[in-house]
Amino acid sequence: MYTYATLQNAMEKSGKQYNTDQIEKAYVLAAEAHKHQQRESGEPYIVHPLAVACILVELGMDSESVEAALLHDVVEDTDVTLETLSKQFGSEVAQLVDGVTKIGKIPLITREEQQAENIRKMLLAMSQDVRVIIIKLADRLHNLRTLEYRSEQKRRDVALETMEIYAPIAHRLGIHTVKEEMDDLSLRYLDPVAYNELEQALEIRKDQRVAFLDSIKQKVTERIAKDGFEPYIEGRVKSIYGIYRKVYIQGKAFEEVFDVYAVRIIVNTVEECYNVLGVIHDMFRPLPNRFKDYISTPKPNMYQSLHTTVIGKEAIPFEIQIRTWDMHYTAEYGIAAHWKYKAGVSGTDSLEQRLAWVRQLIEAQQESEDAEDLIRSIKTDLAPDEVFVFTPKGDVINLPAGSTVIDFAYAIHSAVGNRMIGAKVDTRMVPIDYTVKNGQIIEIITTNAQGHGPSRDWLKIVKTSEARNKIRSWFKKEKREENIAEGKAEIEREFRRNNISLPDAKMQEFLLESAKRWHFNNVEEFYAAIGYGGIQLSKIIPKIKEEYGKLTSPTEESVSLESMIQTHKPGKKGSGGVIVEGIDNCLVKFSKCCNPLPGDEIIGFITRGYGVSIHKCDCPNVVNGFKDNTQRERWVRARWDSVQKEVFKSTLSMLSTGRQGVLADLSVALNNMRVPIHALNAREIKNGNLEIVVTIAINDVEQLTNIITKLRKINGIISVERLAQS
Repeated sequence: MYTYATLQNAMEKSGKQYNTDQIEKAYVLAAEAHKHQQRESGEPYIVHPLAVACILVELGMDSESVEAALLHDVVEDTDVTLETLSKQFGSEVAQLVDGVTKIGKIPLITREEQQAENIRKMLLAMSQDVRVIIIKLADRLHNLRTLEYRSEQKRRDVALETMEIYAPIAHRLGIHTVKEEMDDLSLRYLDPVAYNELEQALEIRKDQRVAFLDSIKQKVTERIAKDGFEPYIEGRVKSIYGIYRKVYIQGKAFEEVFDVYAVRIIVNTVEECYNVLGVIHDMFRPLPNRFKDYISTPKPNMYQSLHTTVIGKEAIPFEIQIRTWDMHYTAEYGIAAHWKYKAGVSGTDSLEQRLAWVRQLIEAQQESEDAEDLIRSIKTDLAPDEVFVFTPKGDVINLPAGSTVIDFAYAIHSAVGNRMIGAKVDTRMVPIDYTVKNGQIIEIITTNAQGHGPSRDWLKIVKTSEARNKIRSWFKKEKREENIAEGKAEIEREFRRNNISLPDAKMQEFLLESAKRWHFNNVEEFYAAIGYGGIQLSKIIPKIKEEYGKLTSPTEESVSLESMIQTHKPGKKGSGGVIVEGIDNCLVKFSKCCNPLPGDEIIGFITRGYGVSIHKCDCPNVVNGFKDNTQRERWVRARWDSVQKEVFKSTLSMLSTGRQGVLADLSVALNNMRVPIHALNAREIKNGNLEIVVTIAINDVEQLTNIITKLRKINGIISVERLAQS
């Protein structure tokens, strides 16, 4: 258990000069503020701030960061105010605490604008003082280490959020030690079976691994010593998550993961790095296409090393990493090396350069109202897997793995992307959706023809949010009339699909109110935003339906409808598990306009020759029907038979990311719930998402609600809605 003595020992071992008086003062205040609080493990709450502070000391952060770590929960969870912190510890510490508090919980997928704003706040806090997010990463890391005390669902939620949001940010900041541990701990809860299998596989080979790495280190040390070098050499094993990505995601056998074993050689100069590389290739046989020079071409997070995979007489492939000490500090601690090893941060390396990507991410999202765009940006643009390609002039462009030549064009300049008509890769023409690979030389072919621009289909092809936002921006500026027509057609389709119908005058008024609700001045701007993709209709249609329901809710004209559903008199049994008042053994059919299910409030309508049609009481057709006095006598009271054993069909509409395997996960989830599937259809829509429509057999609304709740938890499922029509 962490104590203040633990923190003191960590500071002493670090060799850094800390303001111990202020740090102890912060501890005393935090311990007093949290004295009546406990963590779910049963430990005193102060253990958590102490643990976060210790992690920051290990990363080499400064005194202000350690003080803020000790105090990071007092404003949110106790009566201590920011004003108090500012007076006692200074404005710098108070601002750090305020920044961490404001980040709050970052949602994975949401429809709420406020939650999208939370993510923007996090990025903004990072751009103003990166120490805020480093403290937050340490906070999340300790929460992961103690996650076993949370409920199973909470463990999975936190682990998924970490892998989707925090681990990519740690990677982009270059804090390898934190990123690797976050990935491994998250995997333990997201796929415990695979985690245990890999852990056991590594444990079984432990003695063999130690002996192998020791022999390699000895051979390399002896050989390099002859050439006058005195390097530091260490062996390491690839992280469990790193192996998992290759074994379970890329489908490789454990033996095919060439870099499970690695030897790291640290020297003093860049020249020595390349000299050692020559020695290594002379000692062992290098494997083809397994050499990467990250010294001449650093990764976006400033990582630098030479990587080569070789094979010795033992016929076991292993990776060699060669770097200088400065590169090593950056590789292990990333941006935190700015504080931990200031002597190791080169003069050309500044925090401004390191954090340029944060500002780019904020700027790219200025026009987007959709939190999903922010999540996608973090998951793709900050992804660990990257490719390095070249312009014909030799300039290096780095892109997320899976990027296309269109992404490359927009990475050069928006004007290049907008005028693009084709591309050459290594002097050969390629299709417009060609996926670029490491080391390729790419030439973009453009045109100056008037009126030329990108295609809407490119939005489905591009990988990066930068390209996607630039394409949307072009359509927003250049194709206003086309956007209005496209948006109007799309909203009319959705309105028909959701039975939203009003007279023309009322419809225009209703649309204007909807437009203003999403901060547009008029309906045309609203149409245009839908047309160019600035706002996703699938995200806002639930709110529109809710407002439509309020608009068409029963008024004074339909008091009789309310009276009919408030009380149920004894009735006679009809068919289908429904009792219709005053009619015995009548033919009952369920209306397709609202698809009622047991548990819904229902009412019957006597049709001409087809028995009684059963509707939900809030069905728009019922509300409108009661306004027609000539038809009112044909409405009859109805209720569900309490002992009915009928099985009903219900149709669900789902919006999903294009994640491979989401349909399989959906089918497995329904099978595990023993829910029969009558139909399952999926189609790709804008932005690479999927629209999934599934018809299932259920007993009542309560069961349907439980099913919807579980389906929403599937990785990749954005929304689940019950459709009116089956």
